[in-house]
Parts: sequence; structure tokens; C-alpha cells
Amino acid sequence: MERKPNLDTFGVIAMLCFAVLFAFNQIVIKVTIEGIQPIFAAAMRSLIGLFALGIWMWWRGVSPRMTRGQLWGGLLVGALFSLEFLCLFLALDLTTVSRASVIFYTMPIWLGLIAHFVLPGERLSGLRLLGFALAICGVAWAFLDRSSGQASLRGDLLALVAALCWAGIALSVRLTPFSTARAEVQLMSQLAISAVVFFAIAPLFGPYLRAYLPIHGAALLFQSVAVVLAGFMMWFAMMKIYPASDIAAFSFLSPVLSVFMGWWLLKEHIGPEIIGALVLVCFGLVLISKRPKT
Repeated sequence: MERKPNLDTFGVIAMLCFAVLFAFNQIVIKVTIEGIQPIFAAAMRSLIGLFALGIWMWWRGVSPRMTRGQLWGGLLVGALFSLEFLCLFLALDLTTVSRASVIFYTMPIWLGLIAHFVLPGERLSGLRLLGFALAICGVAWAFLDRSSGQASLRGDLLALVAALCWAGIALSVRLTPFSTARAEVQLMSQLAISAVVFFAIAPLFGPYLRAYLPIHGAALLFQSVAVVLAGFMMWFAMMKIYPASDIAAFSFLSPVLSVFMGWWLLKEHIGPEIIGALVLVCFGLVLISKRPKT
């Protein structure tokens, strides 16, 4: 599709759908791990997603090959992807969707901070620096709050590590030859490496099944196909059509929707501390996505 200078009506609607899908994914993960051990669930998600992606690539005639220069970047991104979802699944097993989402969706904040030091033209200044400060205060507030439902310091820390790994993936793709690989190939390498890692370490985390019911299997299938395949492919397509800064501006919607869905669907207790942390993080995300017009 043709590259566009800013979001049009289709782009806005697509980004709203994307934000809803990824916010709902936190709910789906929480439901899945009630019946399936978190790391085994992550392993199955990567395996099913890889199988579905393979069918898509075969149907579209996309070659899975990578050049030698792309290979080491793919291994790095795959390792970060594995650590990200290892931490996220464990975090959601220990704490609420609301708490984990407020912290996890600070990824653009950490990406902006790292980019400030390593990428030209990405310095934090003015409103972006204020946004970073507000978001840090919001994260600190979420960490200090021990009254909002299933509070877990270890779960909060795991969600933070997951956010940092997500930022590392975005940065690694940008700084390595892996960025020249097709979107399908990028996703394939992440799913393949994470599947191997998760299946290898899953026995360390206890029995594979808990109080398993069909809804847990349905939730796992939804993650594998609707989120891993359709969601990520839609994200890659949007990045090719619209400016990254315009897309990043919608990132504040996911934590808002995740907190709302956690309260609405899972009946999670949302204290004023989490609401305050959410407001600070969202303002920070909006400000840090601002860039001077050129």
C-alpha cells in the first residue's frame, strides 16, 4: 500500500482496533494461565502461532530465508522476545492485569530513554523530557501502591523487565540488518526461538495443567491466531503505511483499556493509586511521542 504522511480515517480505526486487541490480550493471558502453566502456555502460543504463520507464508509465497547478516540480529531479537513473554506471563500470574498493564505499556518511555543516548535525532527535550518524568512518577506510584488488589512486587518487576525487553526488540530491529527482513520473517524467528526456549524451561515451573477447562484452550488459541498472527501482522503493515510517531501516539490507549477490562471482565479492584499512576503514565506516553515538525 502507498505510504501516507499521517493517519487517515482508516488508520485511526485500525489503531483503535489494535489497541483494543492488545488490551484484551492481557485479559486472555490471565484467563489462559488459570488452567495452563504460564511458561507452557507461552510455549504452546509460540508453537501454534508459528504453525499459523507458516501456513500464511506458504499461501503468500514468502520465503523464510534470512541472509547471514540478518541472522545474528534475528537471534538477538528472538532472545529478547523470549525473555519479554517469559516475564509477562509470570507477571500476570502473580499480579493483576491492571498493575501489569500500567507498567508493561511504558515500553515507549524506555525506548525513548535508550534512543536518547544511542540514536541521532531522538534526544529527549522539552515536552518529551517532561513526559518521561511524568511516566517515571507513574511507574513509581504503581510500585509503591500495595493496596490495589493482587499486589506483588515480584510481578511488578517482571512486568517492568518485559517492557524493557520490548523496547530492546524495537531498538535491535532498528540498529541491526534484521530490519531489512520481511515482517513475516521477523515474526517467524521470534516465535521459533521463543518456542524452543519455553519448551526447554517449562518443566521447571511445575505441572503443565492446572484446573484446565475448555475455555483455557480457547483462550490460548485466540492468543496464538488473533493476537500473535493477525495482531502483529497488522502492526507491521501499519508501520509501513503510516509514520511511527503517529502510531506511537495511540500507545496510551492500551493501558487505559487494559485497566478498564480488568475491572469490568475480571472484577479487579482498582484503587485510586493505580488510577493516578495510569494518568501519569498516559500523559507521559502522549508527551514523549511528540516530535518537532519538520
